[in-house]
Amino acid sequence: MSFEDDVKVGDTNYDDYVIFLKRRIRQLELQVRTLEADKERLERELSRLRMEMSRMKQPPAFAGTLLELLDDERAIVQNFNGPRFVVRIAPWIERDKLKPGSRVALDQRTMAVIELLPSQKDPSVLGFEVIERPKVTYRDIGGLRHQLKELREAVELPLKHPELFERVGIDPPKGVLLYGPPGCGKTLMAKALANEVNATFIRVVGSELVRKYIGEGARLVGELFELAKEKAPTIVFIDEIDAVGAKRMDETTGGEREVNRTLMQLLAEMDGFDPRGNVKIIAATNRPDILDPALLRPGRFDRLIEVPLPDFEGRLEILKVHTRKMNLRDVDLRALAGMTEGASGADLKAIVTEAGMFAIRARREYVTHEDFLKAIDKVLGSEQKLAQQIAIHEVMYG
Repeated sequence: MSFEDDVKVGDTNYDDYVIFLKRRIRQLELQVRTLEADKERLERELSRLRMEMSRMKQPPAFAGTLLELLDDERAIVQNFNGPRFVVRIAPWIERDKLKPGSRVALDQRTMAVIELLPSQKDPSVLGFEVIERPKVTYRDIGGLRHQLKELREAVELPLKHPELFERVGIDPPKGVLLYGPPGCGKTLMAKALANEVNATFIRVVGSELVRKYIGEGARLVGELFELAKEKAPTIVFIDEIDAVGAKRMDETTGGEREVNRTLMQLLAEMDGFDPRGNVKIIAATNRPDILDPALLRPGRFDRLIEVPLPDFEGRLEILKVHTRKMNLRDVDLRALAGMTEGASGADLKAIVTEAGMFAIRARREYVTHEDFLKAIDKVLGSEQKLAQQIAIHEVMYG
């Protein structure tokens, strides 16, 4: 006898049983859908693992260099320093990215170009200070109005308005050399310029380009400018360029000859640049008198800009820049500017910082004129030290 014979339709037990069965069916259907989704996910994972295993089983490819494109289907390649081959180019390779000198992966059996590899760079190049866009602006520079105007004409104007030079029919300056005592704002000017033109800023110290082994420094210079082209528009700032650009002598040691090779590579890279291109070179030095004449000739560093110690108005502007966020009380900045003759921009920044430290030591939230007087005495010392700094500047720069 069936359940329907014992329980009549409409009875409470029958209705509850029907509800229970419907609920159970829905639960089973939900479980089936969940299992089907899990099955699809596991099948995709299995397919991915099989593809990964298949790729790992493939023989390794050769790394080579593309020498010449014959047509859309063929190219001449070289495997390291070995023989040259005329090979096919895989159909999935983007032709517009293939250029002579590109690094490519070659099939081990057919030597066909199967992949375009990224350009090789020395880790030292990638370790240089590369700032996509510096945060320094022109407002952060006190004084130096004339120098900043010349720098903007030589670098910013060609990048923003190249059509002006085309209409006049002249080439803009290719490189700019900033020279002057240390701490006067040469690096700050270059960073502010890179911010204004929205350019990548690559800062290199000249001594970083000098290497122990023959040819390493020259290769480093080449890769540096290759990186600059890839990140264009770019401003390459070479600080302390006298470390690699000093005058070449007739009698040299092995180390000096390697420095000269690096210098010659730098000269060649500067000659190979388009003056109207998107890469500009700025260099800075404290010793322009020892630089090689080949660096200073027109076509390389076309514009030489002296960045001197700030005068009274310059010192006053620098003090205003560094104190604009400070809580000052009864501070006479004009008097302080008059007392700091011979101080550089870096000295003035140190004075402002020390004055703030004196206020903090006194548990005050404001800085007084007395704090600045103590800071001047601590940073600059006696009047004899100031006079000595001025004398050194006059001897070096006249």
